[in-house]
Amino acid sequence: MEKKSGIVGFTGTFRERIADIKPGSKVVFTGSVAVCTPFIELLAYTVRDLGFEMLYVPKADAKEARKIREIPNIGFSVVDEKADPKNPDVVVVLGGLAMPKFGVPPEDVNRLIKEIAGVKKPRVIGVCFMDMFARAGWEQKVKFDTVIDTTLETVVK
Repeated sequence: MEKKSGIVGFTGTFRERIADIKPGSKVVFTGSVAVCTPFIELLAYTVRDLGFEMLYVPKADAKEARKIREIPNIGFSVVDEKADPKNPDVVVVLGGLAMPKFGVPPEDVNRLIKEIAGVKKPRVIGVCFMDMFARAGWEQKVKFDTVIDTTLETVVK
């Protein structure tokens, strides 16, 4: 187990875990609608120079896959352009999917991974906050290669 802090710790850890993936590879993010989307866009920005094709699959529903593009003077955004999530090199699962109010059952995520996986099994990276995957029991139900768990702390002055 390795600990890092702050936003750079979060984004840097993600970058490290994906840095060995070849340019041109497909990275599919899946998360809950609205709650996970800004974090997906932040993570896409983090690996912007690695030459990946990046897609977002809301609520583990492959039919709803959309492209993630860089928009000048804005940043990386999910755009309303359909995309084909099949044959990804990496699937990034966001912890919002494990939240009862916003998520889906872990079986839906496993079904998505199986549905879009090609001949080669994609690397599966879990990204969550506040130990969500462990609290929801997902670490035993989804075969993550890596889980990046970040803790947020808020101070009001």
